[in-house]
Amino acid sequence: MSAGPGAEGERLYDWAAARLPSVWEFDGDEPTRQRWMLARRSISRPDEIAYYLACAPLEATVADLVRVAGCRWKIEECFQSAKNECGLGHYEVRRYVGWYRHITLAVLAHIFLAAMAVQGHEKGVIRPTHPTSWTSPRRNSAVCWQLDPAAVLHHAHTR
Repeated sequence: MSAGPGAEGERLYDWAAARLPSVWEFDGDEPTRQRWMLARRSISRPDEIAYYLACAPLEATVADLVRVAGCRWKIEECFQSAKNECGLGHYEVRRYVGWYRHITLAVLAHIFLAAMAVQGHEKGVIRPTHPTSWTSPRRNSAVCWQLDPAAVLHHAHTR
């Protein structure tokens, strides 16, 4: 099955899935979720196997689990973008509350940048080449949003 499109086409793997038994302490008498163990094996390198634990709705299929497992890279790109552009990884705190506040503000800043990028793209201010990354004043790579802050501010003030 395919884990979704990649840079070089569909990412095809061998997959194995097994339902795990319900746990009464977590699920009660009538579970609303099903736990799964999922294994992904590379076709070209069969000795490389990745394992996943999943908790999904009762009606979820193996194809659904494979599709969600294939989204892992998009999520990792999003976190990397938040680390680079919003300081998600730059915290020096000693307590959970301080860490939680920092992470919350960094994620909110990332959401704000995403919303501004979408608005800028709709208005033609931003040239999109990759939806999960935004540039800082210095250009890191050619695969990121090119945001012109002056143009965004101009559009915000002319509304």
